[in-house]
Amino acid sequence: MESSSPPVVEFHGVSKTFPGVRALEDVSFSVRRGEVRALIGENGAGKSTLLKILSGVHLPDAGSVVLDGRERVFYSTAEALDAGVAVIHQELQLVPEMSVAENLYLGHLPARLGVVDRRRLREAAHRDLERLGEAIDPAVKVGRLPIAQRQMVEIAKALTRGARVLALDEPTSSLSAREVERLFATVAELKRNGCAVLYVSHRMDELFRVCDSATVLRDGRHVETFLSLEGVSHDLLVNRMVGRDVEDVFDYHSSTQKEIALEVVEVEGPGLARPASFTVAKGEVVGLFGLIGAGRSELLRLVFGAEPMQAGAVKVCDRQVSISSPNDSIRSGVAFCPEDRKKDGIVPTASVLENLNLVARGRIARLGFVVNDAWERRNAHGQIERLGIRTPSVAQKIVNLSGGNQQKTILARWLSEDVNVLLLDEPTRGVDVGAKSEIYAIIRDLADRGVGVVLASSDLPEALGVADRLLVMREGAIVASIVRGAADEEEVMRLALPASPA
Repeated sequence: MESSSPPVVEFHGVSKTFPGVRALEDVSFSVRRGEVRALIGENGAGKSTLLKILSGVHLPDAGSVVLDGRERVFYSTAEALDAGVAVIHQELQLVPEMSVAENLYLGHLPARLGVVDRRRLREAAHRDLERLGEAIDPAVKVGRLPIAQRQMVEIAKALTRGARVLALDEPTSSLSAREVERLFATVAELKRNGCAVLYVSHRMDELFRVCDSATVLRDGRHVETFLSLEGVSHDLLVNRMVGRDVEDVFDYHSSTQKEIALEVVEVEGPGLARPASFTVAKGEVVGLFGLIGAGRSELLRLVFGAEPMQAGAVKVCDRQVSISSPNDSIRSGVAFCPEDRKKDGIVPTASVLENLNLVARGRIARLGFVVNDAWERRNAHGQIERLGIRTPSVAQKIVNLSGGNQQKTILARWLSEDVNVLLLDEPTRGVDVGAKSEIYAIIRDLADRGVGVVLASSDLPEALGVADRLLVMREGAIVASIVRGAADEEEVMRLALPASPA
């Protein structure tokens, strides 16, 4: 980063209000050429609104955006892109039915005598993809590409239009570890080429790896900008984002109950390299940590009956249960919140009320099939108040809620039932720090009520911060059981890493 270079993009006193919501208030900061700036804050902090103003989706009510020393007002994303500003959203803006090359040059396809010049298009696309180190066939349809390559096409598309300011919104949320490394290499290349990058992510470890600096927003206001991350701690950033310390975010206090809520005995099945056994006491939170492919999700799905168990036994509250399907688990008081909430956890087209009462509906229905509207409405309102779910109404479609509020709705679904054991698979993935704190408080409240909790996480600080005891998985097997405070991050990571070949 050229510290003496003038800013590429500046925000001066930017404010924006929507009906009943002050989304941004007097936000000012700037980003220089070749700088990767983290833009961080809880959901509702104003990050998305600011990026939408930058990219021409919204106009500010007050303040201005300055690009290369010139005040600019963008009335559309096309205008912003023409000026060299591009935002790569989580939901990529590509046409699946069109080829990679057509997507790259959509709106400015090379033509000769009014006809698209396919040879020039193919050559130009190949050249632009090569700049990013991507071996993608320009002729293949975008819909056939994996998500990581689609993201690279989106970035290449911005660069074909001369983007000098590029914003990446949660770019690694759907990527594998290897794909994340490739993205980081691309960001480093953009930085070397003088592009200013705004990087939005809830994954704090990423920010320290890829970003030079950080701007923190909270409740629509600019809290602080760190022009260098050298010497800045994870805990300090969290404090600035939520206004309280990390210890308060986890809200940990120990369990005192000893009776066993769940006992898993020599369970075998898909994704496990050897039989798995463990116990969870009533009121205990057991963390299940491992890297991608370690078998965390597979183990939870076997225990819940979502995958066929080939051998082994499961006991709930000292009673052996036969689990061949999720219904068997639910009847035994075992609940499960899956890793991919959008695919497996919610019904996107249904309301918050319907999603929240999804499990209880069959039990509460009159005569077994007539929906009990009054009970469902009372239950929904009660759980929304209890868990602090932010929604305009119970009729709101759940897909329109933030990730944290979707996750709390899934948890509320199980709070309507008599639960003995709660299995959580990456419950805070894609969720901001404030919502994480609220989810941790819900987990701890359930534990205080005697529920045994298993929390699978690839976020090591989370696993160490929330759990009473940590099970470490590696290559499809449980390799260690560690009581809270008995090991640090370095030791746990050493246990989780695959053994090097001889």
